[in-house]
Amino acid sequence: MKLAKDVDLEKIAKDTHGYVGADLAALCTKGSLQCIREKMDVINLEDEEIDAEIINLMAVINHHLKTVLSTSNPSALRETVVEVSNVSWEDIGGLKSVKRELQETVQYPLEHLEKFEKFGMSPSKGVFFYGPLGCARGSAPCVLFFDELDSIVTQRGSSVGDARGAADRVLNQLLTEIDGMSTKKIVFIIKATNRPDIIDPALLRPGHLDQLIYIPLPNEKSHYQVFQSCLRNSPIFKDVDIRALAKYTAGFSGADITEICQRACKYAIRENIEKDIERERRRNQNLKAMEDDVIDEVADIKAAHFEESMKYARRSVSDADICKYQAFAQTLQQSREFGIDFRFADDASNGRVTSGAGEDDLYNV
Repeated sequence: MKLAKDVDLEKIAKDTHGYVGADLAALCTKGSLQCIREKMDVINLEDEEIDAEIINLMAVINHHLKTVLSTSNPSALRETVVEVSNVSWEDIGGLKSVKRELQETVQYPLEHLEKFEKFGMSPSKGVFFYGPLGCARGSAPCVLFFDELDSIVTQRGSSVGDARGAADRVLNQLLTEIDGMSTKKIVFIIKATNRPDIIDPALLRPGHLDQLIYIPLPNEKSHYQVFQSCLRNSPIFKDVDIRALAKYTAGFSGADITEICQRACKYAIRENIEKDIERERRRNQNLKAMEDDVIDEVADIKAAHFEESMKYARRSVSDADICKYQAFAQTLQQSREFGIDFRFADDASNGRVTSGAGEDDLYNV
């Protein structure tokens, strides 16, 4: 097969995870057919032979293979529904520190595994998300996402009426599967819940879920970024002050803000449709046509639409819920600060290590 210079076989190999040999052969065949299809305008199908000059013009380029790859599935996954999301980090407003920590925990082991091997470090096995609702989706490498984790892994012995211990067996099996994961096969587990207080402590220990990340309600700056993310594809009139909306919605979750934006869009669409109906009625009655400025009157989402939407705005997370999450996060932080005063001894301390508590706590190395 004649390949153009821009064909990156190594990149295609990385993108064809789960493909068997027959799948790869079919991919190449479809790529060549895609190349021929684009040259059909210069090929005379009535001729028995194709001119050599035309053959020389044909070459499979990287675009042909990428196009075919986007419409094909590996045979190993054809019995499975695979969800491919087009959400990027830019689509998530705020939570800068949370996004950075998640990138370092999930992306780095996949994209820079050689650096982990260089430093002799094994990637984390999983992440545990906890926080209020509205603030947060498979053959290795893969990511398994468990939402509403509290529904299956509550604390052992706490299930009322669970005479046979079904919930405990589910938890024990999950712990066994996590312990049995090989570091050579990257299977990353992400679990999320809004009830971290009822999760069995064994699941939160190092080696099971190494990273515990609190996803808090967004602050004013994050609110502004969430509004921008929700409205990035919407026509907004100049009288809409997004910063004022961000300031006014203190205590709102990302889902609450999304509801405000969606409701404002709905009001703008409703008004636009009503104007279209009115213009059609005037046209049918041979009345004077409406002016162009009236036609464009509701082309954008205006401040009035947001003002109407804010009448139905609601906080889905109460102050009591926030206090509960903050208390859980504080408990974790206190347990992590066990060695906060630990310092390696300098040369002046004659090879001794100090815990920062006092002279009586010094001991020889």
